[in-house]
Amino acid sequence: MAAAANPLAVAAKARRLYVETLVKGLPAAVQAVVHGAQRLAAEKADPATLHKRQNVAMDLVKPAPKWLRGLTEALSVGPNTPPALRSTSLSGANSGPSTGAGSGLTLVDDDTIETEILSSRLALSMMDKSSWEFTDLRARISHLERQDELGPTDVLRPHVVARSIVDAWSAAGLSLEHWRVLQQVIHLAFGELVEEAYHETNRWLHEEGVRPEIDLRPLIRRSTGAHVAPATPVTSGFAELDAAGGAARHHAASGGGVAEETRLMTRMNDLARTAGQAEAVLARLNKLVGRQVPQFEDTARSADSSLGLKRAISDVQAGLQRKLGPAGRDTAPISTPVLVQELQQRKQVLKEAASTPVERATIEIVALLFQSILTEERIPAAVRVWFARLQMPVLRVAVSEPDFFATTDHPARKLIDRMGACVMGFDITTREIGDALDKEIKRIVQVVEAYPDTGRRVFQTVLTEFERFLEHYFKNENEATRKGVSLAQQVEQRETMAIQYTIELRKMLNEVPVQDGVRSFLFHTWADVLATVALKSGAASEATKAMKRAAADLIWSAGAKVSREERAEVIRRLPPLLKTLREGMAEAGLSIERQDEQIKALNDSLAAAFTAKAAAIPAERLDELMGRLEDLEEMLPDAEDLQIDESIVMDLSGHESTELQIVTDGGSMPTPAMLAWARELQVGGWYMLEHRGRIEPVQLAWQGMRKQLSLFVSQSGAGTLFQQQRLAAFLQAGLLVPAQDEALTVRATRSALAKLDAHPDRLLG
Repeated sequence: MAAAANPLAVAAKARRLYVETLVKGLPAAVQAVVHGAQRLAAEKADPATLHKRQNVAMDLVKPAPKWLRGLTEALSVGPNTPPALRSTSLSGANSGPSTGAGSGLTLVDDDTIETEILSSRLALSMMDKSSWEFTDLRARISHLERQDELGPTDVLRPHVVARSIVDAWSAAGLSLEHWRVLQQVIHLAFGELVEEAYHETNRWLHEEGVRPEIDLRPLIRRSTGAHVAPATPVTSGFAELDAAGGAARHHAASGGGVAEETRLMTRMNDLARTAGQAEAVLARLNKLVGRQVPQFEDTARSADSSLGLKRAISDVQAGLQRKLGPAGRDTAPISTPVLVQELQQRKQVLKEAASTPVERATIEIVALLFQSILTEERIPAAVRVWFARLQMPVLRVAVSEPDFFATTDHPARKLIDRMGACVMGFDITTREIGDALDKEIKRIVQVVEAYPDTGRRVFQTVLTEFERFLEHYFKNENEATRKGVSLAQQVEQRETMAIQYTIELRKMLNEVPVQDGVRSFLFHTWADVLATVALKSGAASEATKAMKRAAADLIWSAGAKVSREERAEVIRRLPPLLKTLREGMAEAGLSIERQDEQIKALNDSLAAAFTAKAAAIPAERLDELMGRLEDLEEMLPDAEDLQIDESIVMDLSGHESTELQIVTDGGSMPTPAMLAWARELQVGGWYMLEHRGRIEPVQLAWQGMRKQLSLFVSQSGAGTLFQQQRLAAFLQAGLLVPAQDEALTVRATRSALAKLDAHPDRLLG
């Protein structure tokens, strides 16, 4: 930044640029929502859903221009007025229901709570989309204005713009039900718009020399380019939107080129940021709360809560157990607004029982965390009530163990994150979690409730039990994953046995004069045949013994033949031998073409053996080999010592079926950090997988020995199997992306931070 530049003036200009970029992109964003509504109305769905989507698509067209005008007016208030005043004007409706000290306890209607929930979800979606850009912009503006944080009503904060969008929607005559139908479309359109506005503002500040050392990411465009368009009227721009949207989708689907290169360049930064974000969020929380309650940051403070608070927590927990009992199959689950309202009222009772500012602050923060968790739309309604009942046990441990707010590996946090990751699929409107998973979550919560004085130990115990349950659940009880896991386990077992057979065959033939082509066939093809037949029929079965005899016959036939009688014997035994070899290869899944190739190569090798001048294999040596083949299983190495490496996986395509795909190519050469990340993935987590021209949500359902193989299963039950190296390659290339950029409790902490930024006095209220 030039020495003569006024830092405050530069910050003000940056805010103006941000607002101007938003306003400029509003027509395209609104058009994208209308277009998305029309696309949804044309997609296949059940009759009720389809009817609802079609009605919303028709209802949206007429109010869309009014929505655009309202948004433009809201975001264009006083462009020449001071930033603080303009921020206040924009966010006047964003304060939500009053909860500060002295306001008294008042009932809030469901629509107000629902509006607050929708606004918070939109803000979180915006933050997910643009977290890098926002973090850098916040650092630059704070540097210019010499302050630790942006103001709670600063226009740069996502929740300020999000509330303006929701308010303008309602003012245009559109209902909250309309919004819920189009929520994902709205999140996508305005998430890209806000990301672009942050991007352009960062780029301008970078050119002005403001904090250029942050990094060069603001110079890399990651947007599709379809969401910032000339400010044309909504009613006349739908045709152009179709063309722009189609081009954007084509670019996204095709990949490659500059976009792909950018994705690969930024992937490692993404991994590093994800790993460090959680700790940074907790640090910000402690710093923010510490300004209001200085003792809060002292994790060595007394862990003894007051007797009055302990009793109040127990009373509230008992009340919640009665009020929030599980709904029956014929009973509708408790709605989210009712849950939030119930917990809000109980919070006030707890604060009145608290004896210190730290206790009151802890109560408020835990309440905000669970408010965010309960309004997470991807948590199925049937499970949401169990998360609600965890609030009191978590509050109890947060009061007694201050490090709950200082570290991400507290078992209470990890338990919530693991359960959330398993139930947060992508389409909860059509997906129901299984009875077994529902019952396990219920059991876990009830166990935690039953041991109130054990602190973190009960959370660690049930977390371990939950991990064991997941392995059993996906393997035996989940209908969508059970078959895929069974197939993957068969693949692993077969490949492990094939490697074991190969190792022993190499040892056996180490000093036996056998033609190279025959050696290659035995090591690369027949070992797999032996493994397949042994897996299907048993190692001691007649079928497996026949395959072993075929191996011994082949070894004998490929040895040097010095007499006419031996050559005649080879010719006599060759047709039945070749027939057995074909049967074995067919059993292992080799195509007719591959079988023909193998037989031709063997014929060439056997013909060469006829004229070979090497020494013949003694009869006693052949008998010894046959004996070792008979007892081969007893000599196999321990499977735990084997590595299923990339060269082995390249041969796994023979396992493919309609239920199981084997990933043998794609991605980019993974770094050690990516390999480590691949080993850290946990069963139950959801991901977006791009493979063979399709992009779909998948769940990690199974991992093999030492996580060398990993199975991902789609909602339809189709499985995709990765070897560890290939999995890391897909992660690095962004072809396999976690559904959640950060854990459920980290997202909840971000949401709590935003609310505390806006109303810090609520900590002591």
